[in-house]
Amino acid sequence: MALEGVQLLEHLRTPALTVSNGQVSFANAAAKALLGAHIAGQDVRIAIRDPDAVAVIMSDTGGTANVSGLSVGGSEWEIDVFVLGNDERLISLYDLSVQVSVARAHADFVANASHELRTPLAAVFGYVETLLDTRAGGDEATREKFLKTIRHEAQRMQALVEDLMSLSRIEAIKHEVPSDTVDMVVVARETAGEFRDGTEIRVEANCDSAEISGDRGQLAQVLRNLMDNGRKYGKAGGPVTVTLEATATGWLLVAVRDEGPGIAPEHLPRLTERFYRADTSRSRAAGGTGLGLSIVKHIVERHRGRFDIASRPGKGTTASMMLPLRKN
Repeated sequence: MALEGVQLLEHLRTPALTVSNGQVSFANAAAKALLGAHIAGQDVRIAIRDPDAVAVIMSDTGGTANVSGLSVGGSEWEIDVFVLGNDERLISLYDLSVQVSVARAHADFVANASHELRTPLAAVFGYVETLLDTRAGGDEATREKFLKTIRHEAQRMQALVEDLMSLSRIEAIKHEVPSDTVDMVVVARETAGEFRDGTEIRVEANCDSAEISGDRGQLAQVLRNLMDNGRKYGKAGGPVTVTLEATATGWLLVAVRDEGPGIAPEHLPRLTERFYRADTSRSRAAGGTGLGLSIVKHIVERHRGRFDIASRPGKGTTASMMLPLRKN
């Protein structure tokens, strides 16, 4: 390859290399960072240890090949080969890891959402068909029991659809930093007052006011989700304790603690995954959609904060977030 071409490849951010007579004759800085500085002069079959890719590189027509794990385990790359001459090839490498990961996550999400909707929908159809049978539908007690079950399953589907829409809206604006002034002490006390089912929800703060730059509706949604989790999965009747602590370093710590049975440690890293449940039967019985903590995490990240869950079996669970205080 001419000197001008080599200089041009050197300035590309895309990994690129040339192969002459089966050996790497040139590798730009991006290629060396990916495959190692030692690849210059190396046999291409050793530099790129993938039979399909090597076959395309050594072919007379060039082409493309996909390679897995070229940089790290799980990574996906596309190799484009252009034939410069009888014995010389130009190779470009493109990282497809993000696109593949997003596509896989999208497919998993659709599959999980479909499964979550299919279960209550099947129950609704089953009970409706039973009610259409005059032998069952004509019995008042049976009809009332089945109609209550249908309503419960319909409410499950409604909650799931609402959470899916909420998650979609949050993801659509996740890169927009909210700028309204929100007093988290006021929001916490107002949200706690929404629960009137007998659960004791305490709000404790080390300050009268704690202002942050945020989206009031989303922050209230976070607190509502966390308080509701404490109510559902904590000790019957409460208490659920919400503490707000403004620090001298410019952060606000908000923690929601229950005194329930706690969560086994192996579940903690996955609790914010969509549709993940530590206790599937208990979550569904309580009306959970499996999306609440994922929504919380996305909202906290949009507010440039950090979210964490700590728990010990038999010692309760604490969900906490750190949010930057508004600078006056």
